[in-house]
Amino acid sequence: MSIHKKGDFKKGVYRPIYRQKFKGKKYPVYRSSWELHFFRWCDYNNNVLEWTSEGIVVPYISPLDTKTHRYFVDNSLVLNQRGKNVKYLVEIKPFTQTQKPVMRGRKKQSTFLHEQATYDVNQAKWRAAKQWADDHGYKFLILTEKELFSGKSAKR
Repeated sequence: MSIHKKGDFKKGVYRPIYRQKFKGKKYPVYRSSWELHFFRWCDYNNNVLEWTSEGIVVPYISPLDTKTHRYFVDNSLVLNQRGKNVKYLVEIKPFTQTQKPVMRGRKKQSTFLHEQATYDVNQAKWRAAKQWADDHGYKFLILTEKELFSGKSAKR
């Protein structure tokens, strides 16, 4: 039996099998088992023509300090879909972080405020990424555990 402390997660460097598809300068770093799962999908899927990890940087204005920050989108890829090459920006997040936090039960006020700040910053990042994607011929997707492990379509 292993004991995991809060904050423990799988992380490491992924070495693509099909190196010619990966367009990064260095091997990609995964910060969760979900990212590792997605890297493997990109690497082994014949319809993925090329992919990167944190290769596209999108400026956004944080609602917390109203300053411009840099958002490193988790992944970008070019996918052959029915003979057409479609470009995607892909963010991988837990489903709970895509939902507006609700103050319930015995949740601490500080926990709620942290969740709200995270949600607000993520929303600002995703609005900026969506705009960047629209301006550059990409589609922006948010993949959660629901899409990664069930085969369902992603949130757009």
